[in-house]
Amino acid sequence: MESTQKPRVLLKINAQFIAIAHTVCASSAFLAALFIGYSLHYYKIVKNEHYGYPDEWFPSVSATIGDRYPERSVFQILIALTAGPRFLLLFFSYIRLYKSNSILPKLCLISGIVRTFTCGGWVYITSTDDHDFHDIFMILYIVLTIPWTASVVKLTPPRTSLKRFRTFTACSFFAMLVPLVYLFIQHKVHRVKGAYSYYAYCEWSLIILDIGFDALSIIDFKDLSVELTPSTADDDFFFTDFNVTLIQTKHKSSTENASDLHSISYSKSNKLKSNKNSINNTYVDIAVNFLNSFIFWSVYSSLFLCVWYFPLWYMGISGYEAIIVATFSPFLLFIPGLRSICIKFPQAPRILTCAFGIGAYLIADPELRLMAVGAGIFFGCISVSTEIYALGQLNNPYVTKSYATTFTMGLILSSIAKFAFWTNNPIWPIMNKETGGWNGTGLTVGLIAAALTKIPSSSATTASSASNQKLKPKSKTQASSSGLLYASLGFGSLLFSLLSMLTDTSTMILWCWDGYPINGPIPVPHGAVSLFFLCAGIYSGFKYPTAIDKVTTLGVIGAILLYSFHGWVGYIGSLLYGFWLVFITPPLTILISKQSKISLAFGLSFIVDCTLCLAHVWVVAYAFVPGGPILRERTDIVLGTSVLLILFGVYGYKKEKNILAFSKKESFGTSPSDDKIEDEEEDLLNDESSTISKIFNYLFIFTILSSSIAFYRFPFEKPQPNHPESRLITAGIWTIHFGLDNDMWASEHRMRDLIKELELDVIGLLESDTERIIMGNRDLTQRIAEELNMYADFGPGPNKHTWGAALLSKFPIVNSTHHLLPSPVGELAPAIHATLDCYGEYVDVVVFHSGQEEDEEDRRLQSLGIAEIMGSSDRPMILLSYLVTVPKEGNYNTYVSEKSQMHDIDETDWDRWCEYILYKKLKRTGYARISRGSITDTEVQVGKFVVPENSGFESEEFYSMKRIDEQDVDESLRFPSMFYGDGVRDHRFHVFDEPRYFD
Repeated sequence: MESTQKPRVLLKINAQFIAIAHTVCASSAFLAALFIGYSLHYYKIVKNEHYGYPDEWFPSVSATIGDRYPERSVFQILIALTAGPRFLLLFFSYIRLYKSNSILPKLCLISGIVRTFTCGGWVYITSTDDHDFHDIFMILYIVLTIPWTASVVKLTPPRTSLKRFRTFTACSFFAMLVPLVYLFIQHKVHRVKGAYSYYAYCEWSLIILDIGFDALSIIDFKDLSVELTPSTADDDFFFTDFNVTLIQTKHKSSTENASDLHSISYSKSNKLKSNKNSINNTYVDIAVNFLNSFIFWSVYSSLFLCVWYFPLWYMGISGYEAIIVATFSPFLLFIPGLRSICIKFPQAPRILTCAFGIGAYLIADPELRLMAVGAGIFFGCISVSTEIYALGQLNNPYVTKSYATTFTMGLILSSIAKFAFWTNNPIWPIMNKETGGWNGTGLTVGLIAAALTKIPSSSATTASSASNQKLKPKSKTQASSSGLLYASLGFGSLLFSLLSMLTDTSTMILWCWDGYPINGPIPVPHGAVSLFFLCAGIYSGFKYPTAIDKVTTLGVIGAILLYSFHGWVGYIGSLLYGFWLVFITPPLTILISKQSKISLAFGLSFIVDCTLCLAHVWVVAYAFVPGGPILRERTDIVLGTSVLLILFGVYGYKKEKNILAFSKKESFGTSPSDDKIEDEEEDLLNDESSTISKIFNYLFIFTILSSSIAFYRFPFEKPQPNHPESRLITAGIWTIHFGLDNDMWASEHRMRDLIKELELDVIGLLESDTERIIMGNRDLTQRIAEELNMYADFGPGPNKHTWGAALLSKFPIVNSTHHLLPSPVGELAPAIHATLDCYGEYVDVVVFHSGQEEDEEDRRLQSLGIAEIMGSSDRPMILLSYLVTVPKEGNYNTYVSEKSQMHDIDETDWDRWCEYILYKKLKRTGYARISRGSITDTEVQVGKFVVPENSGFESEEFYSMKRIDEQDVDESLRFPSMFYGDGVRDHRFHVFDEPRYFD
């Protein structure tokens, strides 16, 4: 006879004690550190980088808990004791606030756990140990507080005092961030006395509110107790089986959670049951897919960038452009054996994609490196095509939809990587260890993901309990033949749109850029906003596919706004357009996956993609390519065509969706096992719900990562000129050849170093617009400006069809206007007319790139246009330019004229042809020419000017050609001596072999 004796209770406690223990440990840690710090090191912990006592009187949290012994040790010990109650509090909150069919409890638990770990990051990595990582973990902690508090408040029963308290505490926490950021900027940028102490008040208030929010669980847990009992009534001292039971002592109201009792049992004999027919995607499966996609997009976007190197140096068609036919490799899939091998062993093409495409960085020779990248994309296009096709044959669009979602997640991950690495993908073949690349890491991760690649078998998606039952779909489950054209046009255009617009967060932002004062988005921090909307689009496309009509309407409107407007209106359009592109990726992928002629469907898709890519190039390169004038400046045609072709694809999907959708009747027919089939369908729906949850968690991590990068990159420090004591402006002009050096490596690092060593306060960069497919969708100004602490004006954006003109300045840019000079025949001539605040005086700077040598009339009209701009200003001015003229001949006399009022920095320099520096109403003190090294094909020209106290001066003595020796020049006005002789890294004074100085 079985014993009916009730197991004895080993331990029973009220759950309130968990919340109390957490509150006591956390608050005592901070209070103890504050008390000890005040007692032992008051004057030291209130001192910051700018001021000490009495200008600052209250210590920040970081200074209190991390700068000194013993308060740091006391704090860390006490905060460590908080960990146990903390994890229990999270666990009990999850159970207490649990609601079925809601993602909020899981979001609450996951964000709470990750948030706890980030707390450990800023607690145990102090600002003294590593300021950057301390700040990163602190930012992540604050960001994760959003989903944590929002979920808890949302799940708390409505119309209760507990919800009111939690709402008030949470709102107060986030409201406090506003003065916190303001005071931090006042301290860091404006260096206001006392600002940091007020900032510290806000910081400590956040601590109090944070602990107080969690302390409210004391109220929430008052009717919750924990019992520990053996699973049997045996009196054995050692228990191998036991139960932990959470008991609610009184029922909740009808508005609260329905469950009154939650039991969690542990037993050595318990085993997890799994349905081996499940197609549920694990976290690893999803990660493998989006990492494979990340590798694909990295290789694909690098192909055109590497191709561009060759026509760049040949100044026209080079022949190497033929490598893009590697993208047509899916045509080879008409070979049944090849198709079968790629489907049976999907790891093979993925490994080859990574090995060739990412491993190409190991090859020094540019031609061979390009060949390796071409081989990588050859296998990359095959792998994507065969995987999509194989999934399409499973008669379960959910599987294909999941794959398509990870396809765009990989794209977003590549964009995040570029956001973190100043718009360069760290695993591109133009990157290496010297240029900041992470190629080795990318190769390792890519090969691991490739090796783990798998394609679900049909049995995993359609098996019933009758294991030998074969899937016999009706013929109409395959998309109709007319759908092939819709599928190929739509999917090919989608690939182009994703590549051209979404592989970098800066691209569409710079479409909206209009100069200073800033009246729209900027790459940092708004790149994180763009990434958030893209993540939202991916999630919505997976979860709400029926909204395709509404989203498509918004997407088309967004494309129109993006093309037609600048500033915030254009940016809103870009967000809608980007949201739409990732939203419709799953349906268009499903459509093409159902085409029976795999080689034709995907081959045509990549032809469409390649054709649009070439058109995208032709709009700006029209002067160097056959038939170029047809598409000259016709971005509207390229963008409009791409949108129209995607609409064809959407129409095709809607037309075919009745036979694309999963249906048990079409897949199985009717049979006695229909009930079992319904069970299988229910399992599939549960799997889909689980996958949605996992994808959401990954996307949430993406958004947190993006926000952290934006904060880390945001420039808080105000730029300062190199020699303010002399009121000196050191200005330079450099044609940088799109940031690819002579050996096809990224050149931003070496450009940055030379600009720094020359002590340039202002520099004009020409041939600098790299926000196109063929230049990798990069922004060369970002890394240089941020690392040298300069303001940046990108100049006319990528939708203005120029080769680019940019301005970097240590002085505030008060205003800037972008110009396109008359160019009836040749390439467009961009110009920036900016006004800088230099030592309290307004000084104008014009950066200008004239047209090419062959178009004489263009250059004449452009010289008249620039002369008009220069003559329209009575302020001191510097022209940093590329003029394509001989000194004192032809158009030179228009630039240096009575109308422009400009003077040549050195009339005796007869060796110039392209670069010139002109000026007026400034005191010229020096001029030098510095060799380019192997960075580009053009030298750097530099001029030094002193800003007079009275900007209204006009004296010919400042324009005299009186030369003086270097020893007669004040040391602060001299050029760096490191460039004499052989110089550094092949940068040296040349032509004159020395700088020229003027009195």
